[in-house]
Amino acid sequence: MPTTLIDPSALATIGARRPLVDVAQTVGAEFAAVHGADVDRHARFPSEAIEALRRERALGALIPISLGGRGASLREVAIVGETLARSCASTAMVYAMHQIQVNCIVRHGRTPFLLEVLADAAAHERLFASATTEAGVGGAVRASVCAVDPIPDQPQRFRIEKQASVISYGEYAHAILATARRAPESAAGDQSLVYVPRDKTTLELTSEWDTFGFRGTCSNGFVLRAEGDRHQILPDAYADISTQTMLPTSHVVWSHLWLGLATEAVSRARAYLRAQARKTLGTRPTSAVAVAALVARLAEMRELVHGAARDYELIADDPEQLNRIGFAIRANNLKISASNMVVEIVTEAMSAIGMSAYREDSPYSIGRLLRDAHGAKAMIHNDRILGANAQWLLVAKEEL
Repeated sequence: MPTTLIDPSALATIGARRPLVDVAQTVGAEFAAVHGADVDRHARFPSEAIEALRRERALGALIPISLGGRGASLREVAIVGETLARSCASTAMVYAMHQIQVNCIVRHGRTPFLLEVLADAAAHERLFASATTEAGVGGAVRASVCAVDPIPDQPQRFRIEKQASVISYGEYAHAILATARRAPESAAGDQSLVYVPRDKTTLELTSEWDTFGFRGTCSNGFVLRAEGDRHQILPDAYADISTQTMLPTSHVVWSHLWLGLATEAVSRARAYLRAQARKTLGTRPTSAVAVAALVARLAEMRELVHGAARDYELIADDPEQLNRIGFAIRANNLKISASNMVVEIVTEAMSAIGMSAYREDSPYSIGRLLRDAHGAKAMIHNDRILGANAQWLLVAKEEL
């Protein structure tokens, strides 16, 4: 791996890179939009768009400049996902999930080895995946069956065998961050987060990804087997990583992605309205009021999503604030509200457009947007999140 700190003379080159929003618009138009339908049709990895993001040095966006990354803010990265989602939600989701893992290492990987991992990821634009779901725990990501197992007579070595029900794009990633009990004797919720390079890991396929939406994330199930050294384990407990970083980062980047889907649906409804108006000069099309209501609803969603990202950045470096029950409930509410709103907005856009939205061969087609939008509620199901909120409300004394 390269040395941790890059040559100061290279900082100017990093600073001169194209703005991320420009990168997202270009990749969205020239790669994600061009290949999105094929990615969806064949449930294949969006390789063209991800490679384009790699060429633009966008995968390492959150990594500090001192380590060779862009030093971007979480909001900047979330806007990339929002922009990409308008062309291909699977591309946007792969990018979002990758950035969640990167942010966990950036914020909790303070060891020399993990700093080297970040420097290497920035230099080579590595793609990171996640293995947090597991068979046998009922979908709860804050509990593990598998453990970090010491290797006999090798105190600094471990092995993991995890029955991972989902590892999105695992076969295409350079490394995977996996949850496991801290030790064989640890309780299910006493977890660590472990960095395992893909070339040191075997993935045995157990289920395939043939779904209604987000088909290009290639979220197959695997048995993950890996061995490594203990310095691959992030030093903070996974409970803290999840509360302070993984959960809020996930909800911020996912909600931006869903906002992108809603924005594209409303954009198509507006385009259809303008086309109808040109055919009936002097007469307001019947769909005009419905589209006006859609624009207002989209503005509400945009303020919710962008405001939540701003709020998180204000307290992102304050563990006391991040560990409060009220913050966890607000972060969960962002996911619940945004995932409901995207389905409502895309559905109403289809209704406003009519048959042209229902057709697959129409420039106003909403089908793929609608299928992807329904994935928002299914990812960590809203009922499970509401159940967690209900439990917290029983003990929370602070104002929410």
